[in-house]
Amino acid sequence: MQIFLFLKGILIGFSIAAPVGPIGVLVIKRTLSQGRIYGIVSGVGAASADAVYGLIAGLGLTFITNFFIGQQFWFHLVGGAFLCYLGIKIAISEASENPARVQGQHLFGAYSSVFLLTLTNPITILSFVGIFSGIGLTQASEGSVVTLVLGVFIGSGIWWLLLCFVVGLFREVLKKPILIWINRLSGLIIFLFGIYSFWGL
Repeated sequence: MQIFLFLKGILIGFSIAAPVGPIGVLVIKRTLSQGRIYGIVSGVGAASADAVYGLIAGLGLTFITNFFIGQQFWFHLVGGAFLCYLGIKIAISEASENPARVQGQHLFGAYSSVFLLTLTNPITILSFVGIFSGIGLTQASEGSVVTLVLGVFIGSGIWWLLLCFVVGLFREVLKKPILIWINRLSGLIIFLFGIYSFWGL
């Protein structure tokens, strides 16, 4: 039973992570400009946030769920502002053909920024509530919920690992002029996601 829940969690995590939104664009950009390790760590940040929301939804923490949903306005406002800032910063940043040196504080920054940015989208928790209800998890034990959420984290992590690996292959053949245009384009896309977030207000 537990192994089936774990496999379901992997499938759910992979499916929720796969659509390319602002987080996906950001991870792709970091992989191209800073190397695979920065992209993967950023993806783990997103997977961690998915796991947090999945745990809240799965354990039925109604108070916390209602808090996140009730504060959607502020989450959208903060998330939108950060996306706009990030988009502009990326668009005007210098491109480099060499991967960044791996440093602990920079990796933590890559992880924490994507973790917090992913948490600014409380709609994700509604997705988990709907999915978990659909598979009959509402009456499940805490152990079953943790097993499923662990699968969600692994599934989401697998997606980000695959994405960064594939994007990293392209990085080897991209020269600086192309990387500059990738910066401009990804910065613009992330900025537009930020504007779209404001539109939802």
